[in-house]
Amino acid sequence: MFFAARQYGLALLDIVLLLAALSMTIVRFRRLSLPAALLLVPYLLWVAFASALNASIWQLNT
Repeated sequence: MFFAARQYGLALLDIVLLLAALSMTIVRFRRLSLPAALLLVPYLLWVAFASALNASIWQLNT
């Protein structure tokens, strides 16, 4: 959505939903395996960074 269709708003919504799903996955994995949950934290940080970039690009282009 972001690159091909240049739908920055929809792409931001999509990545925010990904952040929510990833956060819930980490919370649920923590109950089962702390190392498994911790291994997802760098991915969460990367997705959060990508979200900030997406939001700033959307803001600059509107």
